[in-house]
Amino acid sequence: MLRIGYIGEIETIQHNEFKKYKEISEKAMADEDYPAAANAFLKAGRAMGKLASVTESDKLKEKRLTLAKNYTSVGKELEKGIIPVKSKPKEYRTSEEVYGRGNDNTAADEAESGKGEEEGFERYVEENLIATSGITWDGIGGLDGVKQTIKESVVLSIIEEKPEAIKPWKGILLFGPPGTGKTLLAAATAGSLDATFFNVKVGQVLSKYFGESSKLVSALYSVGRKKAPSIVFLDEFDSIALSRSGEVAESSRRVLSTLLSELDGLQDKDSGSFVLTMAATNTPWDIDSAVLSRFPKRIHIPLPDKEACLEIIRIHTIKNGLKLDERILDEVAERCTGNLFAGRDIATLCNDAIWNMVRSENPALESLADKPVDAIREYRLKVRELTAGDFEKSFESMRGAVKEQDVEMYEGWAAEYGSG
Repeated sequence: MLRIGYIGEIETIQHNEFKKYKEISEKAMADEDYPAAANAFLKAGRAMGKLASVTESDKLKEKRLTLAKNYTSVGKELEKGIIPVKSKPKEYRTSEEVYGRGNDNTAADEAESGKGEEEGFERYVEENLIATSGITWDGIGGLDGVKQTIKESVVLSIIEEKPEAIKPWKGILLFGPPGTGKTLLAAATAGSLDATFFNVKVGQVLSKYFGESSKLVSALYSVGRKKAPSIVFLDEFDSIALSRSGEVAESSRRVLSTLLSELDGLQDKDSGSFVLTMAATNTPWDIDSAVLSRFPKRIHIPLPDKEACLEIIRIHTIKNGLKLDERILDEVAERCTGNLFAGRDIATLCNDAIWNMVRSENPALESLADKPVDAIREYRLKVRELTAGDFEKSFESMRGAVKEQDVEMYEGWAAEYGSG
């Protein structure tokens, strides 16, 4: 058995080792020297792990093990190029209690610490998750029924004098094949109605920051209520809303539980603030039934029909200053429909056709790369009306990602679970 005095010596050595690498990691982060920071975080984690192994108090041992895990986790993520949130309070430091000293913190100190952490998460949300949208409803071809539902919901949230029974939708799930305009719809909602737009990729709130993802979700909605009316758009939603009967990471479960609570609106019943949650998924059948119940409007965003294809092509060509004969436009739209092209495919097709036109009219364009920037700026780009040949070349190289059986799956799910 180790002597008590010897254990004390080990604790002192490992504590000093941890403190040294902690300081190195903080300096490296401040200097944005992430490889050095990763190395220091990993060494600090190992030192704290050794310190925990000789700790007799179960409570203190648990805290030290958690701290060791946290520092090791950050080190590994830095090695992968994942940079932690810089604005988060107490990100790289711990309380004296964790070191085994100063256990007489007052309740007021703890409350102040919690308040600072909450403010840090909210600051992260404001600095990283609020997006400015320049998209308007006119920038989306087709989907008139979907636009109407979203417009009505946000407008009803803004109108103050209305019967209590009239309530806007608080959760709208957009589902359908990839590239059909789900993200554009959310952006247009904010851009056209001047609502605060939170554009959230699920990876931004999942288990990167010391396991506190659920606090980040709470902060997201807290800021949303403060800046209401707000649109919270959750892209790739299925990655956290998978059926809870399947294999889901514990961090995802905690995030999902917090999200369900927010979607229930328990926190804003008396605030008068409106937050519309819009979520997008390409695999609605994978989503947990409890989550689906929080989205009373489940809207199928299908592949564009011919009329929508016509409008999308116009948006990317004629409305952007180019000429295109209506007969050719009609033929292109017909082929897009037959090829099961999504809106994103059509936008790519138009861009590629435009490039075909530019290359044909400016055969020496690439030679300008050898000239000074001022000379390039002065070059007068030659353009002409788009032709069927420009599009034909693009059709030869493009294939739609959606198959007929995919369309049938979405239509079947929409018939059973959709409410759009």
